[in-house]
Amino acid sequence: MKNSTLVLISSLAVTFAAGWYVHARTPENQPNFIQNNHKMKLGAFSMSLSVKDLQASRDFYEKLGFQVFAGSMKQKYLIMKNEDTLIGLFQGMFQGNILTFNPGWDNNAQNMAEFDDIRKIQQKLKASGLTLSSEADEKTTGPASLTLTDPDGNVILLDQHR
Repeated sequence: MKNSTLVLISSLAVTFAAGWYVHARTPENQPNFIQNNHKMKLGAFSMSLSVKDLQASRDFYEKLGFQVFAGSMKQKYLIMKNEDTLIGLFQGMFQGNILTFNPGWDNNAQNMAEFDDIRKIQQKLKASGLTLSSEADEKTTGPASLTLTDPDGNVILLDQHR
């Protein structure tokens, strides 16, 4: 009797696990980006920080191991890099901090062979129901940008340079 109870419990556990696995793998239970094949190639990611004192911020981030990668003190912005991590320090250019993506660039600001044009990304974002704060002109090609805001008020910039 003990053996048959153990077999029954084991069988139920295996059946439950198999059912859960199959259920979790069906398209209607996958996240939207998987269901709709909406994987977007957003390119390099950086945090753009609005700073009060560019020199003080530079000194601080250099102590964290960042080095100037682009920009200049004269231009009032620096792009700093620590391995694959990028931050932008911008004095007096915008308020608040911005999550920035650069379609077409890798984290070394090198052109990527394959990338999603910002206009294609924009179409996918709008089709998914997101509201854009600013849009790229879909009649153009090349450099363009768009912005949107996440549910917590964080501004996201997609800035294509090519």
